[in-house]
Amino acid sequence: MTDATDAVTTPTPRRKPKPEITTIRGRPLKPSTLMMGHGYDPALSEGSLKAPIFLTSTFAFENAAAGKRHFEGITGKRPGGAEGLVYSRFNGPNQEILEDRLSIWDGAEDALSFSSGMTAITVMLLAYCSAGDVIVHSGPLYAATEGFVAKVLSKFGITYVDFPAGATREEMDTVLAKAKAQAEEHGGNVAMIYLESPANPTNALVDVEAMSAARDAAFGSDGPPIAIDNTFLGPLWQRPLDQGADIVVYSLTKYVGGHSDLVAGSIAGAKKWMDPVRALRNTMGGICDPNTAWMLLRSLETVELRMQRAGENAAKVCAFLRDHPKVERLGYLGFISDPRQQDIYNRHCLGAGSTFSLFIKGGEAEAFRFLDNMTIAKLAVSLGGTETLASLPAAMTHLSVPDERKAALGITDNLVRISIGIEDPDDLIADFDQALAKV
Repeated sequence: MTDATDAVTTPTPRRKPKPEITTIRGRPLKPSTLMMGHGYDPALSEGSLKAPIFLTSTFAFENAAAGKRHFEGITGKRPGGAEGLVYSRFNGPNQEILEDRLSIWDGAEDALSFSSGMTAITVMLLAYCSAGDVIVHSGPLYAATEGFVAKVLSKFGITYVDFPAGATREEMDTVLAKAKAQAEEHGGNVAMIYLESPANPTNALVDVEAMSAARDAAFGSDGPPIAIDNTFLGPLWQRPLDQGADIVVYSLTKYVGGHSDLVAGSIAGAKKWMDPVRALRNTMGGICDPNTAWMLLRSLETVELRMQRAGENAAKVCAFLRDHPKVERLGYLGFISDPRQQDIYNRHCLGAGSTFSLFIKGGEAEAFRFLDNMTIAKLAVSLGGTETLASLPAAMTHLSVPDERKAALGITDNLVRISIGIEDPDDLIADFDQALAKV
């Protein structure tokens, strides 16, 4: 039992004050090890092995001076942000532990969590873009991202220039020059370079190293940040910050959450890139809620195991599908035929992932028949869960994309997006085989 006097002197339950153990005998601990306890001290929460869920809207300050100091950080009057817990729109123990652990996977200095992947993307873009500015982005993008840039930001005088995912360095130089001219014409700046690699749903790769070099050549040290949606391969199979990206973006709903039971998002990078986004998040809200943050902490403990198993399964399933008479072709990173894409893969990727495009011979009718006859795989959007999912992007996630745009990006009526789960691979192959037999 704890009496009233003890309760007054007990430290606020949150992060551990002692130095984190990140090495043993000079050997850095791996992310999979750090996921078990980094950023949390059981002694500050009654010895609870796992962090409790902190369901509170506000936090008591230790004294008035501390309250003032925290708000000076929150409002930007003093650099560095809040030194403690303030209010759940700004921060919270579960969210801070989650953000610490997310930073580890990408080797980032800082990270921010959000209520969804799209919240992360939209708040980030709003934090960096002003009227007259130009966004340079690769294509295709997730349809909601592309729609936000083209339809919503345009209302505020923000325009864009896009380029295909597989663009060469020379093509990137050209598009950046076009964006600079467009920004000067409208009295703005090139505010952000936004990439998605692999692209959704085609799996096309972007050369991040080439774009980083092109950005530096065009803008010098004052260039716009390069942000990249790493949802398809992160955090296990690709580390874009190592290739020259500044901000890495995730729908944590997918592989990181990995159980199809939550919705969340995040960004990570150097603190200088996170601070403007954090300031806008403080105003707008959109931070991940404590319960979802707690569930993500659970999921991070097994993300490596789940992704490895799903990747192994995908390789076996795609080996079966590759020569199937009902299959036109596969958009799988383990079977790249284009030399340019293979070169990017060799330099950027640590694995082929478990999400791929399956092109059924025929059109929408044949794709529908295939989808309607699958039994183990679930007909649902999203990806990266423990179960195998299948959907038809042209008729579902990318339905809002204009037909001519879909045609230009290769999002056809016979493209089925598959996300392989952790079921038995032989069972999955049998399911694909019987569903294709019905086409």
